[in-house]
Parts: sequence; structure tokens; C-alpha cells
Amino acid sequence: EKIYNSKDVCDNRAKKTVNQANDVKELMIMGKYFGTDGFRGEANEVLTVEHAFKVGRYLGWYYGKEHKAKIVIGKDTRRSSYMFEYALAAGITASGANAYLLHVTTTPSVSYVTRTDNFDCGIMISASHNPFYDNGIKVINGKGHKMEAEVEEKIEAYIDGEIEELPLAKREEIGRTVDYAAGRNRYIGYLISLATRSFEDMRVGLDCSNGSAFTIAKSVYDALGAKTYAINCEPDGTNINTNCGSTHIEVLQQYVKEKKLDVGFAYDGDADRCIAVDENGEVIDGDLILYICGKYMKENGRLNGDAIVTTIMSNLGLYKACDKAGLKYEKTAVGDKYVYENMMRNNFSLGGEQSGHIIFSKHATTGDGILTSLMIMEVMLEKKMSLSKLAEPVKIYPQLLKNVRVADKKTARENPEVTKAVDAVAEALGDDGRILVRESGTEPVIRVMVEAATDELCEKYVSQVIDVIKAEGLMVG
Repeated sequence: EKIYNSKDVCDNRAKKTVNQANDVKELMIMGKYFGTDGFRGEANEVLTVEHAFKVGRYLGWYYGKEHKAKIVIGKDTRRSSYMFEYALAAGITASGANAYLLHVTTTPSVSYVTRTDNFDCGIMISASHNPFYDNGIKVINGKGHKMEAEVEEKIEAYIDGEIEELPLAKREEIGRTVDYAAGRNRYIGYLISLATRSFEDMRVGLDCSNGSAFTIAKSVYDALGAKTYAINCEPDGTNINTNCGSTHIEVLQQYVKEKKLDVGFAYDGDADRCIAVDENGEVIDGDLILYICGKYMKENGRLNGDAIVTTIMSNLGLYKACDKAGLKYEKTAVGDKYVYENMMRNNFSLGGEQSGHIIFSKHATTGDGILTSLMIMEVMLEKKMSLSKLAEPVKIYPQLLKNVRVADKKTARENPEVTKAVDAVAEALGDDGRILVRESGTEPVIRVMVEAATDELCEKYVSQVIDVIKAEGLMVG
């Protein structure tokens, strides 16, 4: 990624942060099957039941070399999640380890249970915000973090037959499956324990996306005394994320206005994201959540370094509001994993993305949608302010992002005429906007994003750069 605005040109620290993030990104090259968010693809097309069995076989053997390994498994509500759960459990037990089943639960709950109940590792079966026909296998290490790349590489080698066949457990060494719904219930109790006061008299809307949150979120809010209005809590295996949840926030916006609720929260399929809606039906995205919670935590001496961690896609309006509030900030490459790495490296308390992946490092090792909504409730109740009032200091700049398909991403981004065009836009915008040009991590695409005072300016400057890419013969299709 290359980011341009006058503040960053003058701010060597910000530039250094972006460069460090890119260095990390270069080192962490995605594997053949495992990307930045697990092994993901269309069920039985890209990710097959045989893959799942082999992942289970390897993990059961790898962690069971010196003791009887324990591996915990959670899943979301996709039709294929049941198939993958049984295949993973079969592989794990065939290798001699025990598989503990949380059943339908959230990704952050698997992370929580793995680290607090001393499991060797955890597995979440989910494709997050993707359509129902996709699925994924996300492996979590014993500390509740994303599995180390070297272990994922060994799993890939086993899948591809590059490692000799692993021994099968025999007789009493064969593993067993254990119903572990109690672990999910403990996680619910943990969330409830984090609330600082009762939610009595608060009218709260929850959009559970027909996904993992449907078994947890309403239970938490009901226990805390809220008058809870939950929608999209009827999963049928094929309706997860379909016109609902954090990727279709307009549904909750309308619902909050119709029911005259105090606040609404929308989660994604595996509930590691949260997007909020204020009492007027306006969207409070990840940037605004970072500001609201960061400012509150700073006021209470709970924000380490008085800093939040963002990605380079965060809105310029967030940074300007942070400057006024005395909040410092770091910028990383796009991806919650890079946010978390920066937080751990610098002992920061809060970080996240526009998409609603928010990490509170004191309470969790991953983004947690339900936890995020509870933290927002704490600010509202303790400050006795509406969500719209809390978000008011942040003036979000209009933003336009266009993807340009090119023959070679690096060649296109580093083309002298393109660079000159981008510099010209950055100079024209000055302090009142910014331009960001970056390569897609998964497609032959250059992303051109502009933030400016008006939509018209965004369109003008994005088109200006794309026209040069086209004139230079770099565009394809």
C-alpha cells in the first residue's frame, strides 16, 4: 500500500508504521490452502470433506505426540458446517486425540475456551461474512491466537501427500468426542461478567445474521436486563448473512427506527464483527466505535499509550477527531491480524477496522462482536449519552474506492505516470483529503481510494488516476 496525505508526508512515524506493516505482510506469505483467515472456499468445491479430515488427522497427531491431546471445535450455522465438524472430529479421534464439541458458537468463544480451558488448539468452522455455500477452517493455538504459519504449512504438506502417512490410533488409544456445550455457556457468563451496570430500561436491537450470535447475544442482553429485540435469529443452514447482519446494515437501520430503539448492533456470521446503529438509525462503523471507546478508555486511564490501532483504510475524519481529542494512533496494513500484531508488539489496548473487527486486548485475543457491543453500552451508560452524541465529534469524509483490473499489480502501482498522477491528487487535496493506492492481496487488482470534502471531488480524483492507468495501457478487461 502507498498512502498519501499532507499529514503523513510530514509524519515520519506514521510512514514508518505503514512500512513496517507492509514488511510484515511480505514476510507472511499466504500458503496454498491457509490464507490470512484460515482455509476458506466453497464447500466441497475448494474446501472438501477430505481436507477437513486431514486437518483433523494432522492436528490430532501433532499435539498428541507426548500426551493425550484435547482439541475444541466450534461451528457456525452453515449447512456444510455439520459435515466439516464430523470430518474434523473423525480425523482428530483417528489420530488418538479427543475432540470437544462446542456446537454452534462464535469464533471469539472458541478462542476464549481454547485459552482458558487449556486446550492444545481450537478449530472454528466458518466463512465469517461470506455466503452460506462457502465455509472455512480457522485453527487457533493454545493461547487463543491465530495458528502459527509453520504449523499451517505442515498441515498443507500433509494434505498434499508430502509427509508420510500418519499412524492411526489403535484400541484404547483411539480418541473420543465430548459434548462441550458447557464451554459455550461459560463464555456467555464471561461476557455477562464484563458489564459494569444493568441495561435495565435500554431498548436494544440485535441483528444476529442468522449466524453464530443467535445462540448467545440475546441471552447476554436479556441477562443484563435490556429490553431486547432480536432479528434474524432463525438459521436454516442457507440464510446466514443473506440480507441481514453487519454486511446488510440497512435492515437494522430500518428496524431501529421502526421500533424507536435506543441502539442496535449487527453481527456477522461468526460474530467477530459488530456494526452499531444509533437511535436515529445512523450507522456507527468500526472507525466511530474506535473513537468512542478509545476516548472513553483514555479518560479512564485504560488506554495504554493513549493510542488506538487502525488500518490504513480508516477514514481521515477519525484521525482529525483523534488529534482534537489527544488520541494517538497507529496505522497497519489491511487485516485484523496486522492490527492485533501491532497491539501485541506495543502493548496497546484497543484496535480494529472499519468493518467492525474491534479488539479489546484486555478481554480478548480476537475481534468479538458481542463484546464490542457491550463495551459501547458501557460508554453510553457511564457517560449518560446517546450513541449519536458520542459519535458527533467525528466528521466522516466522503470516500470512494474503485478497483482497476491490471496485468501486473506492482508494475501498475509503480508506473512513473501513475505515481505522478497520485502525487498531483495528494497535493491538490492537501489537509482536506487523502488518496490511497494499494494492491489487492488476492486479485490482479489495484484499489484506488480517495477521501475528500465532497462526493464530487472523490469521483473527480479517483477518475483522474484511473484515466492515467488506462492511458498507460496497464488496465485489462
